[in-house]
Amino acid sequence: MNWIHIVKQGITTLKVDCVVNAANESLSAGGGVCGAIFKEAGFEKLEQACEAIGGCSTGSAVITPGFDLNAKYIIHAVGPKWLGGNHNEEELLHDCYLAAMRLAQERSCKTIGFPVISSGIYGYPKKEAWEVALRTVSGCPGDMDVYFAVIDDAMYEMGQQIYMTLFDTPD
Repeated sequence: MNWIHIVKQGITTLKVDCVVNAANESLSAGGGVCGAIFKEAGFEKLEQACEAIGGCSTGSAVITPGFDLNAKYIIHAVGPKWLGGNHNEEELLHDCYLAAMRLAQERSCKTIGFPVISSGIYGYPKKEAWEVALRTVSGCPGDMDVYFAVIDDAMYEMGQQIYMTLFDTPD
């Protein structure tokens, strides 16, 4: 069983085996979580590693070294842009979390840190993004500590409430 923790902390400061980057299909540096990860990992090294991979389709994930982060690996998961909910957004978001969890398991990771993928500039409704994230990682096989790192009070509280609604126990 995967143990889920919601923490009010920047993702780049987590002491985990791998962190998940809310990536874009080109794997280029962006803003928000992506920009912070590129900055803290070492921009040029991470940029070169991502260029060597060449890209990643929505709903999928790829892995690079963690470079200067505490984490050994960075998993780049590409979530969907919100287009109103009728363009397979939920399935694609589920798939990118699942792909990230599989990559972490393949590398024998015991801990993984996620942002709430697609809930920022990609416009996925925050409540629904939390629900997909929590349901997906809780249903993955394995025994991993899963951390959701958020820095916003409202997102933290929303995550805690949805967690309690879905699982009926506080973290």
